[in-house]
Amino acid sequence: MDNKVKLMMTWDILPGKEEEYFEFHVRKFVPALEKMGMTLHEAWLTQYGEHPRLMVEAIIQSLQKARNLLESHEWDTLGMELYDLVENFDYKVVPNRTRWQM
Repeated sequence: MDNKVKLMMTWDILPGKEEEYFEFHVRKFVPALEKMGMTLHEAWLTQYGEHPRLMVEAIIQSLQKARNLLESHEWDTLGMELYDLVENFDYKVVPNRTRWQM
């Protein structure tokens, strides 16, 4: 039985912060998530419509590990940096499915 969970995150990049955001995403956000034990799975950029601009999925080995990560100092620190560049940040933890999830 697969006990892995998926951390699904959504947000909008603040106007005028696009270049700074993408630099942060590639150089800091992704490596920090991986260092915390998350495996980035998929990411989507919304081009049209009234939906969050970005949706990112990360796989975590268990629900308990996800809880520990989301309560960690590292997560809080990373979030503070992200909040300077985005708005409408939201996340949820769901069971890992092989099919597309939203």
